[in-house]
Amino acid sequence: MPKRITLKHIANTFGVSIATVSKALSDSYEISTSTKEKIVAYAKANNYKSKSIDLNLLHKKTKTIGVIIPNIMNSFFAKVFVGIEAKATECGYHLISCISNESFEKEAKTIELLKSDTLDGIIISLAEETQIKQEYTHIKNAINEGVPVVMFDRVADAIACDKIVIDDVEGAYRATKHLIKTGCKHIALVSVIDSLSVGKLRVEGFENALKEHDKPIVDRNIVRIGKHEDFDTALKIVLADKTIDGILCLEETSAVHTLRLVKQMNYKIPEDIAIACFTNGSLLQHLTPSISAISQHGKYIGQTAASMLIKRIENDTQATSFETKVVKTTFIERESTKKH
Repeated sequence: MPKRITLKHIANTFGVSIATVSKALSDSYEISTSTKEKIVAYAKANNYKSKSIDLNLLHKKTKTIGVIIPNIMNSFFAKVFVGIEAKATECGYHLISCISNESFEKEAKTIELLKSDTLDGIIISLAEETQIKQEYTHIKNAINEGVPVVMFDRVADAIACDKIVIDDVEGAYRATKHLIKTGCKHIALVSVIDSLSVGKLRVEGFENALKEHDKPIVDRNIVRIGKHEDFDTALKIVLADKTIDGILCLEETSAVHTLRLVKQMNYKIPEDIAIACFTNGSLLQHLTPSISAISQHGKYIGQTAASMLIKRIENDTQATSFETKVVKTTFIERESTKKH
């Protein structure tokens, strides 16, 4: 079976960038006629996606977007994907969806695969390992090769592209303030995402609320639990002194585990301990008691990310200035926190 020809292969053959090959196949005025003729002839001779070539020549775009999310089991990312898919479909775009599974290596390989194929842009939220390593060369290379990128939620300041983020500081601040206003005097924070940028921002919001209400920041009450640590043991240590009367969990699964453990220890919720959670997954409203949560408006974020990318694609802009949109959160009060 003959080897499948890719944009990268054609680019290497002619000693040009992938972006140049893509533009040549799209009949772009930016590429000289002689170069276009050589590249198109080579592509057709080697059976490179002949239908895609014809489509490009007519419409200039493939109407395909790559989406990379770090964790499909996270309800927030699932909602974001629903939003991306809805907006893409509305605008006549197709999606290639990929999951990095929090792996830097898988994310880098996926970026390489996507940019070597015929697509118009990429939407991505960074993998946990990528944020820990702070290694973004794979994404910068894609952008430098003419692939528009939009980042959402987990972003990197070092990458120049359009971004949409949640106001994580404000969200955690509002949830903590709610716990304080309903009578909680000693509040603990539970984080299993301390290595992520969003985790650090949420801790900042938590601490801001404590400072504003003249409450001390007690290090032992900020429970940072690593992947290989036992969740129950870490939380039991904090609850052992019997003073904690409020808990803010920084994502959905930790809230579910916290609720289970607190009930096992025979605390009444919210009378003895109130619980609030960052991320409003559908599971939280069906627990007993239901858990108060911070909604990040995942579907809206997905729709906005897709709109930003499609605008960049269809305007064919190579702008050096990029936009960062910040989405405000909403606190949803349920049974796990005391009423005002």
